[in-house]
Amino acid sequence: MRGVHLPGNSTTEIREVPDPEPGPGQVLLAMRASTICGSDIRAIYREHAQGDPAEMYQGVVAGHEPAGEVVAVGPGTVRLQVGDRVCVYHISGCGQCDDCVRGYQISCSAPQRAAYGWQRDGGHADLIRAEERDCIVLPDFVTFLDGACVACGFGTAYEGLVRAQVSGRDGLAVVGLGPVGLAAGLLGGKLGAVPRVGVDPSPERRELALRLGAVDAAFAPEDVEAARAVVGGGAHVAVDCSGSEPGRGTAIALVRQRGRVVLIGEGNGLTVPEVSPTLIHPSITIIGSWVTSLEHMRELVARLPVWGLHPEVVVSDTFPLADAEEAYRLADAGRSGKIALVP
Repeated sequence: MRGVHLPGNSTTEIREVPDPEPGPGQVLLAMRASTICGSDIRAIYREHAQGDPAEMYQGVVAGHEPAGEVVAVGPGTVRLQVGDRVCVYHISGCGQCDDCVRGYQISCSAPQRAAYGWQRDGGHADLIRAEERDCIVLPDFVTFLDGACVACGFGTAYEGLVRAQVSGRDGLAVVGLGPVGLAAGLLGGKLGAVPRVGVDPSPERRELALRLGAVDAAFAPEDVEAARAVVGGGAHVAVDCSGSEPGRGTAIALVRQRGRVVLIGEGNGLTVPEVSPTLIHPSITIIGSWVTSLEHMRELVARLPVWGLHPEVVVSDTFPLADAEEAYRLADAGRSGKIALVP
């Protein structure tokens, strides 16, 4: 089969690799959609991150946002059967530690932990071998492309909103209107948040967010006061999806007194020059949120038909596997919506 590898230096390679076979407790999926994540661009495509074991790329088939159809099952599988449509939670943990038992394989620290597309073969291929326990069955309403979007981006956004307890009582601000920011805005609306404002330096991404209905108004970073005015003098909840130090500062600046700031975007740096007037006196709550849990991902997949929401609306471009180089180049430009490979 074909598999996309990321050797670094902003390049891709399509290699012929052996077809995988499912072992005990595993299933084999024919890939139907596999989207590109910003972390793939940041930590693998441009250059291979070092130091953090969770970001150590092991030269495997890339892609940690897969959705596909079960075409074979291994011994000992109990839940899935050939023909099932699934998306895959993108970290496979040890299954035994407290984090795994609670569904947060992302936080598993056992040696067996392996992320699809990072330390074990991922979804940018014709086939993928997955642990049955990592797979979530898709309702008929949910397309394969929807499932791929849920597998990381929408799941990550949903977790942050759940942790901040976003509801119809809240005005919402989203900083960074890339795919995760679009997901945060769309899901925030389904949870009842109103109004919703977005902030991004890219005019193309601001326009896309407005066109998709992810936000009610969109602003450049220098227009923070105008954005605050739309949400009645400050948002109740601000979600940073940019992963940048300036973006995090913008999120803090967007919330009102006793507001909540959720940090979703990966990256370093948070400068608060005057802590007392900026955080302590207005009683700002800062929440870190890393990916999601299996429970919340299943919950999200189940709610999509109820909400009538197709996550695939954030996908601006799809490419066949053979055009992976072009797909990654477009994703790296940071001006589009979600990019997907559809084998």
